Amino acid sequence: MSIPLSLIDFATIFEGERPGDSFKRSVALAQKAEGLGFKRIWYAEHHNMESISSAAPAVLISHIGANTKTIRLGAGGVMLPNHSPYVIAEQFGTLAELYPDRIDLGLGRAPGTDMNTLRALRRDPQSAENFPSDVVELNSYLTGRSRLPGVNAIPGKGTNVPLYILGSSLFGAQLAAQLGMPYSFASHFAPTHLEHAVQTYRDNYQPSEQHPEPYVIAAVNVTASDSTEQAHDDFYKVARARVKNMALRGRQVTDEQLDELMDSPAARQIVDMLHYTAIGTGSEVKEYLDGFVKTAQADELMISLQSPNTEATTRNMEILADAWIN
Repeated sequence: MSIPLSLIDFATIFEGERPGDSFKRSVALAQKAEGLGFKRIWYAEHHNMESISSAAPAVLISHIGANTKTIRLGAGGVMLPNHSPYVIAEQFGTLAELYPDRIDLGLGRAPGTDMNTLRALRRDPQSAENFPSDVVELNSYLTGRSRLPGVNAIPGKGTNVPLYILGSSLFGAQLAAQLGMPYSFASHFAPTHLEHAVQTYRDNYQPSEQHPEPYVIAAVNVTASDSTEQAHDDFYKVARARVKNMALRGRQVTDEQLDELMDSPAARQIVDMLHYTAIGTGSEVKEYLDGFVKTAQADELMISLQSPNTEATTRNMEILADAWIN
């Protein structure tokens, strides 16, 4: 039996769109994913990015939850150093009360933005050093075992929202193992340490009351289409858009200039971040993912759909579900 498939939705803003357009697409994608049998959808906290509108995951999750019925929803993740653990407990406790047994909370240590924007968030760049203790504090509020006498998260207390440690290095793997929490590796954009980090997590896992066994979610990109040629064409369009957004940061260039940039070392470095990508027809994508599951020792796959527009994204998801879930 195949392991579960889930989705990460960046609420992508395509060229010429407003963030509101991406939110409408996120609702439609979640409804479609629910019907196709995907296990969960996560939304990632990013700030000051022209093509990503999921800056406030809790707000977006609430909107998606009101327009779906059964699929699990969560943050993949909340960048905890940007926030007070108490406020996050209240936010996700509220979500858990609104949508019982449907809410997850993945936690990341990175800021999810640049240093100037971090200052705009009014957070100390050194706050990441408190990440392990902040995770423990947050969990204490959600389990109803607050470490501060007389201070409880209402809503939040006793909701036991499942926490997941996100990571792209050994730090997250070691922390998740130490705390006895599930671990999600961001191999969809940070492929380098996947195998080492997962093995470290499994070798050092300390069972907890909530999670007696280790659990690994590995993220992987998928570009599926009705033909191999179309899938590779779609992926190239995605790669071009990614280079344009990351390397140029909003600066306008001609197609010819972008063609030249695509051959540069800087562009190759950006595209290499998508190293773990299944490209092709349904059968080709399934074959790739079968191998990836073994490489990542994964209990669940978190899919990042890499398609150049709404129609291609929908078809990508349908082909993937038909090949893996059905």
